[in-house]
Parts: sequence; structure tokens; C-alpha cells
Amino acid sequence: MQLINRRTVLAAGAAGTALTLALSLTCVPGTANPAAQARIGAPAPTFTLTDSNGKTVSLADFKSKTVVLEWTNHDCPYVRKHYNGNNMQSLQKKWTDQGVVWLTVISSMPGSQGYVTGQEANKLTADRHAAPTAVLFDPKGDVGRVYGAQTTPHMYIITGDGKLVYMGGIDDKATTRLEDLKTATNFVDQALSEVAQGRPVSVTTSRAYGCTIKYSS
Repeated sequence: MQLINRRTVLAAGAAGTALTLALSLTCVPGTANPAAQARIGAPAPTFTLTDSNGKTVSLADFKSKTVVLEWTNHDCPYVRKHYNGNNMQSLQKKWTDQGVVWLTVISSMPGSQGYVTGQEANKLTADRHAAPTAVLFDPKGDVGRVYGAQTTPHMYIITGDGKLVYMGGIDDKATTRLEDLKTATNFVDQALSEVAQGRPVSVTTSRAYGCTIKYSS
């Protein structure tokens, strides 16, 4: 699937409803959200959400632990690339085994692409052999907007002192091709390794790529 050219999108602004529909179905690179509160080096915005088992989960529950936030949409071809290639699951297992908390977040509004029930989310986790600490639901999109999450996948890393140290894409290959996983530089794995070693994160931001998050209006 081809990425939308920014100039083309801007030029088509007068198309109104047609453009809105096109964007809702298209995979695009991440863009800045001026309303976002998440900033590298600053305390990560706090939140409380419900997980796939109906349990209330708060970021504050994981004080002193490194936390990964993974925005997802199981129908997105970019997300499917990382799950079909066992890339996302491998990262989840590698780092949760080392005490990292991995929270998969679904901000798709009810009735839109990517939205699932708790039961469906648990089935996806089992079928894909995924290993997140929890799958969280953000149906109103409040948490996603605060973090400035634009695409799926969109990744964030928070250190034990509560500071945001990475946000952006999972890697540097903005494609849906499975073969590109072999040559990609995985920014999330790299940043987590640096955090584990007590070193500064060398790449703190990158372009998030994938499908636009289907936020409620």
C-alpha cells in the first residue's frame, strides 16, 4: 500500500467528506499532534484504562518499571507484518522476561477497523502467541490523543522514573514486506537495551508509520 503524499493531501483539502473517508482507510506516516502532552524527557502522561479481562490498569501501577506502550490495530497490514513475522511477539517475550511491562493499546472507536471486544482481544493474543502484560482499551481515544499516537503500530518507552525516553516507529522500514524485518533497525529493541544497560537512549524519536488510528470524532 502506497503512502499518501503530503502535498497531495493538502491540495485535496477541498474534497471534504471524500478526503476524510480516504484518510480513514489509508496507511500513512505519523504526523505531529499539537494537542499531545507526551514529550521526550518529561514525565509520561498518566492514565487509567480497562484491560481485556475487565481489570482497571493504571500507568502508576508500574512505578519503577520500564513500560512499553504499543498502539495496535490487528487489521492494519503494517501491524500484521510485525505479528505475522513474529517480530512483535519476540520483542514482547524478550523484554517481559526481563521485567519490562508491555501494554498493548487499542484506540479504535467501537464499530471501526481494529476495534475488538475483550474476548476477541484475548483470542488474538492466544492465536498469535503474543505476550503483552495487558491489552488495554481506549475507545474514546483520550489516552491516544494525549500521547499523540497517530498510527498502528506507534511505540513509546517509559523508564522506571516515569519519563518518556522513546516515541515513534518500531523500526526504520516503513513497509508491509515481511522480508524487510531481517534488515530493519529496530528502534524499540535498541532503546530497551540501552535503558537496561543504564545508558542514554541514542534514538529518542523516529517517524511512526502504519495505519491511521480510527479515533472517535
